[in-house]
Order: sequence, then C-alpha cells, then structure tokens
Amino acid sequence: MFPAKNSGYYALLISLCLASCQSDTPAQNTAASTATTTPPKTAAPATSTAWYRQYRTRLPGATDSVTVHLQNLGTGSDASSIGRVVGFYAGPKGQPFELASNPTSAPDSLLLREASHSRLNAGGYSAVWRLRRMGEAWVGTLAGQTVRLQPLPVSQGVAFDTQVFRDSVRARPQHPQDSVWGRISLHALLPTSNRQPLAGNMLHLLHGDTVFAGSAPTLPAIWEDMRRPFFNDYQEDMKAIFQQIEADTSRSGHRPMAMLNYTDERDTYVLWNADNLLSLGLFTYSYAGGAHGNYGTHVLSFDTRSGRPLPYDAIFRPDAKPRLEALLARYARPSLGLKPNEPLRNALFEETLPVTRNVYLTSGGAVFVYQPYEVAAYAYGEVRVFVPLRELRPLLQPGLPLEEGRSVAQK
Repeated sequence: MFPAKNSGYYALLISLCLASCQSDTPAQNTAASTATTTPPKTAAPATSTAWYRQYRTRLPGATDSVTVHLQNLGTGSDASSIGRVVGFYAGPKGQPFELASNPTSAPDSLLLREASHSRLNAGGYSAVWRLRRMGEAWVGTLAGQTVRLQPLPVSQGVAFDTQVFRDSVRARPQHPQDSVWGRISLHALLPTSNRQPLAGNMLHLLHGDTVFAGSAPTLPAIWEDMRRPFFNDYQEDMKAIFQQIEADTSRSGHRPMAMLNYTDERDTYVLWNADNLLSLGLFTYSYAGGAHGNYGTHVLSFDTRSGRPLPYDAIFRPDAKPRLEALLARYARPSLGLKPNEPLRNALFEETLPVTRNVYLTSGGAVFVYQPYEVAAYAYGEVRVFVPLRELRPLLQPGLPLEEGRSVAQK
C-alpha cells in the first residue's frame, strides 16, 4: 500500500494536469506574437497569454529573499482564465521547489500550490499561494501570511520569448454534431537575444533530437512534425473505433465520448535559470483513451557561456555510478515521504534506486528525474531526487557552470 498522503498528493497533481489537457471544447490554434508559423486556414487569429517572468519575494519566516520563476503556458480556448502557471524557487542550498497552479477563472488572481513532496505538511497537504495582481506585482498570502512577488527589472540568467501553437481536428469531419476532437499543442521558449548556439540546441531539445549537431529545425517545422502525424493517426484511429461501435448492435463495445478526445501536448519548462546555468524540462503529455494519460519530463542543462548541452556524461565522471547509487538511496527517502531508515521498497518497485541519466543541475546540486511507472506506481507521479553539491563534488566533470557562475575546479 502507498502512504495515504503520497497517493492524495500525486492524485492532485495528476488531476491538475488532466484538467488542463482534456476538455470537450476544441482547442484553438494560437501562436504568441513572436511566432513565425503559418497556421492552417481554419485557425483562429493568433493570440496568447503565455509568458515567462521572474519575481523577488521574501518567504514568511525567512530572512533572505528568493527569486520565483513563473511560466504561464497559455489559456487555450478559455480567454477569461489566466491560464496554467508553473514555476520554481530555490532553497538556500540550491534545491528547487516546484509550484503548480489551480484553475481560476479570474484573470487577476493566481492560486499556486507547492508541488514538491518535501513541502507537504504532516497531513500530506501543500501550502497555497493566494495571489492577486497589483500592477506588475502579485500580492497575497502564503500559508496565511503576507507575501509579495515583485518583478525583477533585469532577468537573472537567460530572458525568453514564449511561443505557443495549438490546433484541433474533428474525429469525424462529416459529423459536426460530434463533440469528439483531437487536440495538440506546443509551448516553446527561445532566448530574447540572438544567443547561438544556445537557441539552436534548445530547438534540438524541443524536436526530441538526441544528437545536438547540424542545423537546428525551425519552430514551424517542429510544429508541423508534431501536428501532421497526430491529425492523420487520430482520424485513422477514430475511423476504426466508430466502425466497431456502429457494427456492435449489442452496444457492449460502446465507449464514453470523453474517452475519444485525444490530446498531445509538449511544453518547455524552465527548471533553473541563474548565472551561467540553464536547466530545462521538456514535458510531454499524451491521452489516447483509457483511464488516464501518460506524461513525463525529459530534462537537460546548458552552459549558457557556450550554449553547450550538459547531459549525464558531461556532468559526471565515468566512474561515478556506484557512488551515485548510494547517494540516491539516501536522498530518495525524503523525496518519497519515507523515514530515514524506512525501506525504499515501501514506495519503489525495488529496494534500490537505479541511476537515471535524466538529470539536471542547479547551482547547489543535481536533480534526478524518474518518469511515472519507471521506479514506482503511477500514484507517485514523477519521482525527483535532489542530491546536494557537497556530496557530488568528487563525481563531477571539470568546467561545469556551478556556484554562482564559478566552474567546478579540476580535482
């Protein structure tokens, strides 16, 4: 059995994701003002409320202020909503804490929940940021205490433009009365200034490339590579499904219409952005019928001085794996809500946690990301384990952009 607080916590996060991804309302095809795509002839006028912004605030009870990084992924077809907001802020040791928004219909209000397990209280509930827009700032309460998010005049790290593309297709174009749609969306970030090769490598990441070499694809090309096969596959699937439904006179094969509303979503998340270190997450979500969709985040860090991507082999020495396994076993427990000596098997499939190559850097350490079903049941969602820099120093490659821009020295 899973601890009750874990199951409820991740059920909340999954429900937020599903609520934002699934609807009987067809998605609009939209693009931010900086997008260069040519939308299909049936597309709505290009609009977007998506943005990436940085704020400074002092958390209740803290003496030092922190930078809060927020992203609005856009509103979709609901123009009255502020949209889906995600973000992070860093603890004093460089550990990132994640934020996720609850849906709200008021364009001047924002409801954020702590989305990191270590931020849960004893009852398994997370603190809530209840904010209202005041000019360029957000003012409200965090866990009942006053908090104010003041926008930074100059961005830390890299400044970004946001570009959003959305489109939808009917399951049966000849049946306009159907409320069955396939929806697809792409949320992308690119540096506001011409920062090559960083911008090109970010496009490679968004395209799903495993080799960061050669000319990078353009955003319109990436969008078309997503949209065209999704439309074709969706309508082929729906054709077969409706033929089965129509041939089944007993109706035993009937499926609820909501289960035929497929979704394919790809979002770029900023996970760390300070000094010379940028870490991004490529979040993908797919729903193709069934009880729930599948999702996961592929993460990657960049050295913004050169634009160089920093995958696992660029971060860790070749002989680091045995030591990393021991560190992950120790630091996984608080991430999973386990006591210091509690068996990992109480949360994971096995008693050990394998070293994943899906890892990103912060200025204070590394975060290892395991996708749903990879090491634990779906109820646990993505498992993220932070290991502090002090433990990792002997295992790191030289020249990494850590510690406020100072490279890790050759040992």
